[in-house]
Amino acid sequence: MKKKRKPIVAVVGRPNVGKSTLFNVLAGERISIVKDTPGITRDRIYADVEWLNQKFTLIDTGGIEPDSKDIILSQMREQAEMAIAAADVIIFLVDVKQGLVDSDMQVCTILRKSAKPVILAVNKVDNPAKQMADVYEFYNLGMGDPFAISAANRLGLGEMLDEVIKYFPEDSDEDEEDERPKVAIVGKPNVGKSSIINKLIGENRVIVSDIAGTTRDAVDTEVTYNHKEYVLIDTAGLRRKSKIKEELERFMIVRTVAAVERADVVVLVIDAEEGVTEQDAKIAGVAHERGKGMIIAVNKWDAVEKDDKTMNVFTKKVRDTLSFMPYAEMLFVSAKTGQRLPKLFETIDMVMENHALRVQTGVLNEIMTEAVAMQQPPTDKGKRLKLFYITQVSVKPPTFVIFVNDKELMHFSYTRYIENRIRDAFGFRGTPLHFIIRERKENE
Repeated sequence: MKKKRKPIVAVVGRPNVGKSTLFNVLAGERISIVKDTPGITRDRIYADVEWLNQKFTLIDTGGIEPDSKDIILSQMREQAEMAIAAADVIIFLVDVKQGLVDSDMQVCTILRKSAKPVILAVNKVDNPAKQMADVYEFYNLGMGDPFAISAANRLGLGEMLDEVIKYFPEDSDEDEEDERPKVAIVGKPNVGKSSIINKLIGENRVIVSDIAGTTRDAVDTEVTYNHKEYVLIDTAGLRRKSKIKEELERFMIVRTVAAVERADVVVLVIDAEEGVTEQDAKIAGVAHERGKGMIIAVNKWDAVEKDDKTMNVFTKKVRDTLSFMPYAEMLFVSAKTGQRLPKLFETIDMVMENHALRVQTGVLNEIMTEAVAMQQPPTDKGKRLKLFYITQVSVKPPTFVIFVNDKELMHFSYTRYIENRIRDAFGFRGTPLHFIIRERKENE
């Protein structure tokens, strides 16, 4: 079974029209930072949402609230461009109380040119009977029927979402048959992502533009190594002119989410001279939450003065900062000299294999039984955790269900212990493992 790429829906609109409220309501409680992941603090830029069995990633393009009219407009343009670049469907949010304003019109023009589906939602319609005349004013935008909603009161959201999911791309057959490994090259600006890609491709540069789904500005490049084809998804592209650090970061995260969503394996490029940063951790967190295979490529290693301890010290720093992904593979490379870049393909192959690895149920249960014998499960108020059974339910990433007598007793640390025993036996290098804990009565 091939996993479908989750569509991306972006919310665009002026400051104070209620983007964050809408985002939080649609994201529900799921927005809370994943508890089991020490080390990831993430801005509420994206969230996983499900409507009528359709799962999608919701992106809030909002962010800074500027004060002057000119800045508002230029920022809205940037938000609109960001949404157009990353999203499959755009929700354009306007405010019934402020009515139709000039900047709505201008953003509307940008969105219309994009040829992406845009759903016009008129927010703060708390009393539809009284406010419908004001809603109709938005027909002037020429965006089709406006959807009257109230994010704060959760009115009209169902109809709007029904419309949104109508536009989700049907996975095209080409997409289904494309079994080539898809590798997203991610990282902060100027760490050398493009240089690595150019070096990997050498002269065989084929820019793919007509494949369904690659109309976004992340450029897909085909590259052949050892008679095997790979698709590299590059998030470099647009050089942002923004002076505002938070905005640049938000843009980067949105771009990363869009690229990672389509990839099997993610290569995070880190600058050896600068060292690993909090921003690197945010980008890595996107791949971790999406359950992708992970390789950390430390670039510009040729430029670092080294003694016999340099690599170990650097490795430890990276591992500490990215402590939530101890499974990630690490390579020290140089785009400039080409050092160890061929090893990148071998590592991608290995990580792909592990990401899709299945382990037989019998073997898993032997490992679990042995693990339980070696280290007793925790107890709480005299009740001891019992593990009945483990089975693998899916791959990409490998996902396991463990049946226990009481979910509350299955602490994160014990799940991690079981994970480490499974890794001892099968390696699973470069891929996260997901665990689902289910309760079952003793005699079932």
